[in-house]
Amino acid sequence: MSTEQQAEMPFLDHLEELRMRIAWSLLALAIGFGVSWYILSATDFFIFLERPIAPFLHGKKLVYTHPADTFRILMSGALALGTVLALPVIGYNIWAFLSPALHKHEKRVVIPVLLCGTVLFLAGVALCFFLILPLTLGVLTGIQSAAIEPMITVSEYFDFALTFCLAMGAVFELPILIVALTALGIVTPQFLNRYRRHAVVLCLVGSAFITPGADPFSLFALALPLYGLFEASVVASYFIWRRKQKRLERDEENPIRGLA
Repeated sequence: MSTEQQAEMPFLDHLEELRMRIAWSLLALAIGFGVSWYILSATDFFIFLERPIAPFLHGKKLVYTHPADTFRILMSGALALGTVLALPVIGYNIWAFLSPALHKHEKRVVIPVLLCGTVLFLAGVALCFFLILPLTLGVLTGIQSAAIEPMITVSEYFDFALTFCLAMGAVFELPILIVALTALGIVTPQFLNRYRRHAVVLCLVGSAFITPGADPFSLFALALPLYGLFEASVVASYFIWRRKQKRLERDEENPIRGLA
């Protein structure tokens, strides 16, 4: 075997492992989708989906205007639930692929970060579905007129609710993002404190882009939790920064230990 072939083998093995990890993740996603499809088909998924808006329909039902609307919603719901079910397998494969390249102290951080990220995302979705979404719908449907009658389609309602819930889940990932940037040395608590007023503006602008409706209530319903998460991120960033500074001080006192 030539020297060039020997040099290429580790890279080819790396690609082969990546292919295997992606294959296992896709298989887990496919199984999760199949299980989710069975669960949602066997149960009346639309009754659960209707829960946030049901009190504001006043005895009426959601309607659909296209024959494929219910099928599309069922597909989207099964894909979302299947992704959640497959997350442990996907997370493990990401960890297994990256762990050989990580230092010991980095390995101790990855798994808690993945777990916290998943919990925060689900917490954001749950908070939106059970609290913020009903409040928003109550305000929006409360604007009535004798000249118009509401006829809400299940497709438009599902798109509104899904976008809002996913946006809230993504917003709850902000502490993980800031902690990661702090660990990488890109931001510091001092930097975050200095630009706190700018953060308020960015929270409002970001909420205006990702809220499904143009109403001010939806905007503030997302902006307030977003800013609260920013403040929590500042606190978490401070602890990460202090821990990093202490480790650097120990490494300077003991260079041999720092190379380990």
